[in-house]
Amino acid sequence: MRTPTVNDMTMPTWRRQAACKGLDPTIFYPADDEDECDDAKSVCRQCPVADLCLEHALGSREKEGVWGGCTERERRRIIRQRRRSA
Repeated sequence: MRTPTVNDMTMPTWRRQAACKGLDPTIFYPADDEDECDDAKSVCRQCPVADLCLEHALGSREKEGVWGGCTERERRRIIRQRRRSA
């Protein structure tokens, strides 16, 4: 059994279950927001906590990267849609 690290203890519970945990983070921060995000989205499609990840990104207004299977542009669209329907 591995000893928990400080990062494990301060990390939100959902992140400990994320499919991306331990992967190279550069996969989730492609140079081109739309064209190079397929690898990241593929990981997110298999992730049991993708919805929580996306809600985190929306709530904290993450400006970069793929979170919960959505790019920055897609997250901005979700935020606009939610504002309109509120």
